[in-house]
Amino acid sequence: MPKSTTRPKGTAPTSAATTLEPRRALGLRLRSLLLQADPAVPVPASVSDVVTWFGAMQAQDHGSGLWSLGVRLDGWTVDDVQSALERREALRTWPMRGTVHLVPARDAHWMLDLMGAKPLAGAARRREFLGLDERTADRAVEVLGSALAGGGRLTRAQCLETLADAGINGAGNYGYHLLWYASQRGVTCIAPHVDGEQTFALLDEWVPDPVRLDRDEALATIAERFVRSHGPVPLSDLTGWTGLGVRECRRGLELAGDAVTEVELDGRPAFVATTLLDAAPDDAAPGPGHLALPGFDEYLLGYKDRSLMLSPADANAVVPGGNGMFRATWVRDGRVAGTWTKGSSRTRLVIDAQPLTRTTRRDRAGLESALATYAAFLGRDLEVRWPEPTPRR
Repeated sequence: MPKSTTRPKGTAPTSAATTLEPRRALGLRLRSLLLQADPAVPVPASVSDVVTWFGAMQAQDHGSGLWSLGVRLDGWTVDDVQSALERREALRTWPMRGTVHLVPARDAHWMLDLMGAKPLAGAARRREFLGLDERTADRAVEVLGSALAGGGRLTRAQCLETLADAGINGAGNYGYHLLWYASQRGVTCIAPHVDGEQTFALLDEWVPDPVRLDRDEALATIAERFVRSHGPVPLSDLTGWTGLGVRECRRGLELAGDAVTEVELDGRPAFVATTLLDAAPDDAAPGPGHLALPGFDEYLLGYKDRSLMLSPADANAVVPGGNGMFRATWVRDGRVAGTWTKGSSRTRLVIDAQPLTRTTRRDRAGLESALATYAAFLGRDLEVRWPEPTPRR
């Protein structure tokens, strides 16, 4: 737990604040994101290590969430990750912004308590839109709680059948809202998939020994974890990521104490883990290399301003139409160089690569090597398909 301090945070940088050039800032971010090794950043040895480092990781897409873990755990396979989730090293729930994240299992309760109030406050408006009343939603939570009691575990379809048997409409958006509401209330959580299907369990039974933090402890913890796993970041990224207000996020940074340091980035105050800043050399730029990242990864989703990693001109290629659906990315030397998608094949992993810039033979070999790591994670043979070159006129 970080110690308290009265050192002001979130104010304009002082003359003593370190000014970070973009390349150094990007190098620090890659280290924070566990995508580039650094002596100041512990090498994760478990799913628990990774998720605890981040505090929470985007996981609305199950497969993307698994690879977000796998890409940070050298030599691991998808079976290794799924076994760790069965050991309850992490779980999926809606801790903030009404979005599914992977969180440390024992931290789920305090995270829901800290960041779940705003989504719950907006639930009434969503129910009004759907034509649901609060009494029905609360009854659905009771029905699911009773069905799962005693160590039960139901698939999504079984949960909806249970609601239907109790006379509660669980079709379409009704069902999604009721399943979300039960987890947002801290009654259920998303357990690991079984035979490819999402399952639910009672949170108190799945995690019988939760960590409990008071509000100041929770604010300090989430602020420190976000900064150490994403920094350098401005205050606006912390508010956007947590869904908390500016005042609460400033309070969290103050309480994080000497664990975080204020710097200047693009003329604005930003925050970075003190140990990383102190250990990294002044020219800590991104190392050369290629990464094949899932679409829903903290590499992009953890930030409001993504210009350090992604050219604004390429944003629509990664998030078509700005609809919130992120394509898997090819990262070259720290910046997005293209996207990739899975093709269909019963016998192998087929990947269609879509470069955003001209590529060399070395570039293609670099991405194919990164994708080979992904194929090994899935235990599949790999085939990479590149677009045909445009004929010269």
